[in-house]
Amino acid sequence: MKKTVLGSLFLILASSIWGGMYVVVKVVVSVIPPLELVWLRYLVAIVALLMIGIISRQKWRINKRDFLLIIAIGIIGNAISIFAQETGTMLSTAQMGAIITSSTPAFMVIFARILLKERLTLKKGLSVCLATIGVFLIVGVGQVNMSYILGGISLLIAALTWALMSVLVKRVPSNYSQIVITTYSILVALIVLTPFVLPRLHAINISQLTHPAIWGGVLYLGIVSTAGGFLLWNRGLQMLEASSGGLFFFFQPVVGTLLGWLKLGEKIGVTFWIGSILILMGVLFVVIEKK
Repeated sequence: MKKTVLGSLFLILASSIWGGMYVVVKVVVSVIPPLELVWLRYLVAIVALLMIGIISRQKWRINKRDFLLIIAIGIIGNAISIFAQETGTMLSTAQMGAIITSSTPAFMVIFARILLKERLTLKKGLSVCLATIGVFLIVGVGQVNMSYILGGISLLIAALTWALMSVLVKRVPSNYSQIVITTYSILVALIVLTPFVLPRLHAINISQLTHPAIWGGVLYLGIVSTAGGFLLWNRGLQMLEASSGGLFFFFQPVVGTLLGWLKLGEKIGVTFWIGSILILMGVLFVVIEKK
């Protein structure tokens, strides 16, 4: 019983951290553009993960046959997905970022079928349909605000690429530590992003980086959200069944929406709630199917 409660607390904390991440991104991207922010975020995260890995005496050796898979995870999940996520949040709202990217578990069904040959059931198909409809409602195809539409599309790309990365992670041999895999995949993303970021760093206003909200936000994204959130999530899953753990992912959009409303003054419309409910229903179908 104690183990279940502790595991649940770890998962709730991880999801809440990721929910708050969208509000932090919304504030920080006003000073640091998305591409540069992703790079700085990973620079901080890799230092934190290396320290954790050294202290916990991780084994860093990777077989040559697994390098291509880890490179794909780094490019798809850590580079493309996070850049799309932060761009989408900049163009739209923290609420939209938290809700649309919460459709990731439902989209994993498609990639699991293609790459892992998992059985596609009626419930799984329905979950994808519900999540897709919910995304379109939130994006608002008929809205005049082009920024929100582009932001929603960017967030949808983030959800799809993160889902693909999550399925690819399942193909990594289980004998590797998650800390090691995460560290290497983030290192790949840093290497890929560096040639694009370095020529643009001069455009960042250094004086604005000294503001506590900005440098504090970068540290939050790198240490708390990337390194800490990942470790808490995986530790919690070790204490609970994976199917039960998936339910705690719902805390991400709830926290993201509430913080966006409380801290940023973002409005919550009727179509937003309808779309959110459809997405959460779609994700819930996946969790129920796993059970």
